[in-house]
Amino acid sequence: MSLKDKLDLQRLPRHIAIIMDGNGRWAKEKGQDRLYGHHEGVESVRTIVEACAELGIGYLTLYAFSTENWDRPVYEVNGIMELLVNTIRKEVNTLTKNNIRLHVIGDMNMLPPQAQREMEEAVSITSANTGLNLVMALSYSARWEIVNAARKVAEDVTAGKLKPTDITQDVWQQYLCTAALPDPELMIRTSGECRISNFLLYQLAYAELYFTDTRWPDFRKENLYEAILNYQTRERRFGKTSEQIQQNEEIIS
Repeated sequence: MSLKDKLDLQRLPRHIAIIMDGNGRWAKEKGQDRLYGHHEGVESVRTIVEACAELGIGYLTLYAFSTENWDRPVYEVNGIMELLVNTIRKEVNTLTKNNIRLHVIGDMNMLPPQAQREMEEAVSITSANTGLNLVMALSYSARWEIVNAARKVAEDVTAGKLKPTDITQDVWQQYLCTAALPDPELMIRTSGECRISNFLLYQLAYAELYFTDTRWPDFRKENLYEAILNYQTRERRFGKTSEQIQQNEEIIS
């Protein structure tokens, strides 16, 4: 029996974010080069995207490459960029066939020109799709995003387009990379590290965090279902008391 059969399909998270960690360590444990782990991790991406689409999850954000990752060895960075280009080129037709819409967040200007072109083309080709929204965080970090948003706000205030007193949480969110996306409700990190590593710091304010020792290349549908089941055991109060939550549920029912 699959863990999928135990899921409450009425209480699925609308948006799942994943830090896909452990590719390099997985490869080293197998006596392979780190790039081997990244190549194998692509299969996990395919599997988890498929699983989320099957469940009807609205949004899936994958932390694919951080701004800090540019500091890794040149051969690894170049290999990851080549893998990115080749993967997007191969998968764009599959995304369209399965009604999946691709989004990209991050500093795209830092990507090699070929990678930028492939990503922009894939985003354009899938823009009319209405199923799962697949968000790739590339050359992304939350501190970069927050500073970038603050700069844009300052520019608009200076230009007279915005008054300081107009700045609310709703206005601020419109300056973030994720302006068109709901905040994640479940954040999963693989490979045993228990931190969020500069990922969606603002958006994860009320997300449920789930950490697993499973390396990303070994992460499959059952692992995802296990994370969602764990999420469904938690009471999401948003600062309220359990009694208030129960009263609201009774009123709704």
